[in-house]
Amino acid sequence: MESFTTISDLAPRLRRGEISPVEITRQCLSRIERLNGRLNAFITTLAEPACAEARAAEAEIRRGAWRGPLHGIPIALKDLMDARGVPTTAASALYVSRLPHADAEVVRRLRVAGAVIIGKNNLHECAYGGSSLISRFGDVHNPWDVERIAGGSSGGSAAAVAAQLACAAIGTDTAGSVREPAALCGCVGLKPTYGRVSIRGVIPLSTSLDHVGPIAASVADAAIVLEAIAGYDAGDITSADLPVTDYIAVLKQGAGELRVGVPRDYFFDELDAEVASAMEHALRGIKTLVAEVKEVQLEVPTDRTLAAAEAYAYHAENVAKNPEQYHPETLRRIRKGEAVSAGEYIERRRELDQARRGMARGFADFDLLVTPTTPAPAPAIADLRANPDQLRPAELHLLRNTRPFNVWGLPAISLPCGFTESGLPVGLQIAGPRWREDLVLRLAYAYEQATAWHTRRPAIIG
Repeated sequence: MESFTTISDLAPRLRRGEISPVEITRQCLSRIERLNGRLNAFITTLAEPACAEARAAEAEIRRGAWRGPLHGIPIALKDLMDARGVPTTAASALYVSRLPHADAEVVRRLRVAGAVIIGKNNLHECAYGGSSLISRFGDVHNPWDVERIAGGSSGGSAAAVAAQLACAAIGTDTAGSVREPAALCGCVGLKPTYGRVSIRGVIPLSTSLDHVGPIAASVADAAIVLEAIAGYDAGDITSADLPVTDYIAVLKQGAGELRVGVPRDYFFDELDAEVASAMEHALRGIKTLVAEVKEVQLEVPTDRTLAAAEAYAYHAENVAKNPEQYHPETLRRIRKGEAVSAGEYIERRRELDQARRGMARGFADFDLLVTPTTPAPAPAIADLRANPDQLRPAELHLLRNTRPFNVWGLPAISLPCGFTESGLPVGLQIAGPRWREDLVLRLAYAYEQATAWHTRRPAIIG
């Protein structure tokens, strides 16, 4: 079976008719059949509909009606996103029979771009965790070492992309749930600016912090997917009516004039030694690509009251009526928001707005920020199972460097910057000003092209 490469490599070949969307889709389905039993990355596989969509894409391309680089490309969806006629379970017993009658806006845009929807990915129940070890459908496993977590909450999405079960996936990110699993699984995860991609039709966790973004095999692929899904949605009150950049074209502009800030305080604290070593190596490389690299100081928000209150508000009715349908740990986390008063919520929401305005002014002295994505590589599932009281602290530790960028609402990407001696991926995080995904992508692409980390694939692929 021929191994596909990246969307950016496949798209021109598809357009020229050298390969078929049906062929690529069948390769993905074959891998799902062979590997999903070990990874548990998919809850639902849409084999027959996907093949039908692939045949339709092939017919369109043959008659010259090429829609763009996602035409005929198999894409997976985190199972928080509605796709008409397909259950949206949120990996919870509560929603196993939930059958939406319309697509989420992001799914509609993927269909317009000609993407093939291949299935729905496993996740941490209701997106309330960073390990994907709490799911109605079982643990998600890391393709680099199936005894380790894939991260979360978009763990199945990252595992699927890393193992080439799909060419890309769409995840959600409330505290790092796109970037953290991308880092732990050795792929690229992009959280756009808050309001850049519609969240309508996606089961929420915290509407003030929720973002939707791509997980992909390369920076160019992330740019391709973002360009398809970004843009104003009048039906989403969080959506911003602002123009969308040609994210694919900007990749070639380089990073030579960019100024990079490195916030060592907080973001470089408590790092695993191998993560720290990989980051220092990455920073040395970045210095050769940009105009300036300097250390900067940031005031980092750490309060989680707002997220807790909004999660409880969404789930309150079901918590009262059907508490047994949640995993006990998910229920415990949701109920933490029950005690938040209206006054406290209003104050925390005001602080969020202040923090976002403050960070907008902070980019006067630098163009981008660079940090480790996670302080540590993927932990072993057995270790977390042996110490269940440590699951939440371990998840919070893994999400500590990603969460502030949700509070700030800034675009941020994770991409591979090294591996541990045992072969586990290490992620580099690059963040930029609001609405400047183009700057983030430029440095990410320049770094990726100057290194070979993104070319490594887990042995499980075979």
